[in-house]
Amino acid sequence: MYHRNLLLLFVALFFLPFPIIANKKSFNVKATPRGILEVVAVDSLNYTVKLPGQVAYSFTPEQNWQVANSRMLQMRGSIAKPRSLYLKYADGQIKRITISVSPQHVYSIWFWISLVLFLVSFGWVLVRFFKYRFSVERLDLEMRLQKTTERLISQRQNYEQKLAESLPKEEAEALKANVKAKRYKMVTVLFSDVMGFSKLTLKDNPDKLVDDLDKFFFKFDQTVKKYNIQKIKSIGDSYMCAGGIPKKNRTNPLEVVLAALEMQNYIEELKSKYPDRENRIWGLRIGIHTGPVFAGKEGRKKQAYDIWGETVNIASRMESSGQIGRINISGNTYELIRDYFLCNYQGKMPVKFQGDTDMYFIEGFRPTLSKQNMGFHPNDDFYTKLAFIRFDDLEEEILDLLEKRLPTNMHYHNLKHTIDVVTQVELIGRKEDVTDNEMLLLKTAALFHDVGFIHGYKDHELLGIKMAKEILPRYNYSEGQIEQVSDIVFSTKLPPNPSNKLEAIICDADLDYLGRADFIPVSQMLFKEFVEHGVIPDDYYKWNQIQIKFIDSHQYFTETAKSLRDVNKKKQLSNIRNQIKVQN
Repeated sequence: MYHRNLLLLFVALFFLPFPIIANKKSFNVKATPRGILEVVAVDSLNYTVKLPGQVAYSFTPEQNWQVANSRMLQMRGSIAKPRSLYLKYADGQIKRITISVSPQHVYSIWFWISLVLFLVSFGWVLVRFFKYRFSVERLDLEMRLQKTTERLISQRQNYEQKLAESLPKEEAEALKANVKAKRYKMVTVLFSDVMGFSKLTLKDNPDKLVDDLDKFFFKFDQTVKKYNIQKIKSIGDSYMCAGGIPKKNRTNPLEVVLAALEMQNYIEELKSKYPDRENRIWGLRIGIHTGPVFAGKEGRKKQAYDIWGETVNIASRMESSGQIGRINISGNTYELIRDYFLCNYQGKMPVKFQGDTDMYFIEGFRPTLSKQNMGFHPNDDFYTKLAFIRFDDLEEEILDLLEKRLPTNMHYHNLKHTIDVVTQVELIGRKEDVTDNEMLLLKTAALFHDVGFIHGYKDHELLGIKMAKEILPRYNYSEGQIEQVSDIVFSTKLPPNPSNKLEAIICDADLDYLGRADFIPVSQMLFKEFVEHGVIPDDYYKWNQIQIKFIDSHQYFTETAKSLRDVNKKKQLSNIRNQIKVQN
């Protein structure tokens, strides 16, 4: 219907000018040869010509010659047939003039107006027509796109459902992210190779050797999982893994070296099972390098991590340049682990486009960080130092979580408050002579003491404890440590009632602002937060009375806090009382 209306309009506009043209005809009079007669006037088929001087005229040669008195001769023509006129000059010369009449159109002003209207209308019709076609095609594309999108959404939902059913939650979420490649600034790559395995198969039971190799790689898998290292691949008697992916951390150089030591110890135990030790050539060669890599998942059905970059090549060169039974590390890795392990300089290895890189053999743990100062097994001090490095990663995760997910109306219990409490527990803890392990528990509890506000305002301590029990195992906290952290977090619930020194320290750190110079602005932020969460009414006078009552009954528990904050706390109490007097 739409197309038909446009067509009718177009036809009407196209034929509109022609009646106007047909009603406006005129005639053109032409005399040949030219230059003899002059057509003076034309009125339809009647016209007037001007004759030359001293001539006689006749319409046929046989007629009598006539002389025009005024040289003007009126004639009537015919469109169908030209008319002849004969002229006779004084010298007797006779010339024949042929006069023809032809119609011509006169284009009036209405014609030009009609033409302009026609062209404009024609252009408008074309624009409307193509817009209509475009809208129809776009609608068709949108419908097809919608159907395709619905099909893809359905497929994705089925895919995610299958992932959730077949994989742990964390791995399923990682696969959903579907990141093809990502750059990591610090990754420690380990290459290992079982040396002499092919020769062993010629003289020993091949089935038993293959079984031992399977057990060996199974032990490898357990070891890398223990230290949060990502297995990359195992091909034949070679094994490759990397620390610091997919989750970034600062501990990956130490953890990869720890895993390498466990691998070497296990291969030595495996070698001892064979009787002919003097002829035994079974051994493990390991190379390690730390640097930037690109990492991502490969495969469609069965996805696995793979890594690329110069760091991978150097780690492989470290392994091939090493010795059986030794762990060969690069200069980059050495600088990151030198405070924890004894290393022996081996020499330099040329690296294309980078120059020479140093190589070191790991000899063992530093005596002060090993059991009985023997250098073979790490002691508690080693694990405590390692835990503090892990704490830096934990702190980064929790502070980032608070910054992104904490409600915007948390004016007091915000990111700044958590950082203040972490700082204060360390300050008070050092003054109170806590051990390094106790300091780790204190700082961890300070991180989690308000993180529960992310999920709710009421009973946030219990919510924070729940989050701690979910997150801390990923940072190798033991069950005993997690329970201690939970108790310390719960001790911050008001009114404070600590049962040991660590709980006393965090309670004093949590209410440290009571004795600080910025007490008034901080308390105003707390008042604003309480009002917005409906804890107290919007009455600043009553708020000051609540503060006086709380501060009067409050006491710091540690000697450090008492010496640092008690005097200022009393001054702040006096300031609040003066404010109430002014308000009265």
